[in-house]
Amino acid sequence: MENVFNVFSDETRKEFKWEGLGDIKHGRGDLGIEMPVIVYRLMQFTLLDALSSELGLEKANEFFRTAGYKAGTEFAQNVLTLDMDFDSFVSHLQEQLKTLKIGILRMESYNAEDGSIVLTVAEDLDCSGLPITNENVCVYDEGFISGILEAYTGTVYEVRETDCWASGDRVCRFSAVPVTVSATQTS
Repeated sequence: MENVFNVFSDETRKEFKWEGLGDIKHGRGDLGIEMPVIVYRLMQFTLLDALSSELGLEKANEFFRTAGYKAGTEFAQNVLTLDMDFDSFVSHLQEQLKTLKIGILRMESYNAEDGSIVLTVAEDLDCSGLPITNENVCVYDEGFISGILEAYTGTVYEVRETDCWASGDRVCRFSAVPVTVSATQTS
């Protein structure tokens, strides 16, 4: 019997491309393009659990952040208009995140001099409604936001969650800081 999952084996693995998501409208004619958040979280949290069991939480979070970055980059390149001024881009991003039910974005601050940004996401896919565990859990979102910002600005951003629903806040707050790459690192 042919292995239907052979696209994930080491021999045939291909880098993720947006087109690989397929034609969801065609493939899910009766069920449609949306699904409950609980199903998304079930996949996300069980995957994190499996990775954490094998690799430890720190390494699992690193993988989640990397996956989020790739998703954010692809999302920006395939869903967003990247040739807008900053204010228009933020409005466009807010609209797309809300339309796709990812979350409600609010820009708290932007420092034009150094490019640093503080933003919040309310009703976040990953954590809104979770029990309070006194931890920040949105590492995938850190990567996602970093990928979007880099795709728009051409600058690498380090994004870290500073407040989270799971830590007792009612929004997720992220600090995004441009990473300075030295001349020796680029050669």
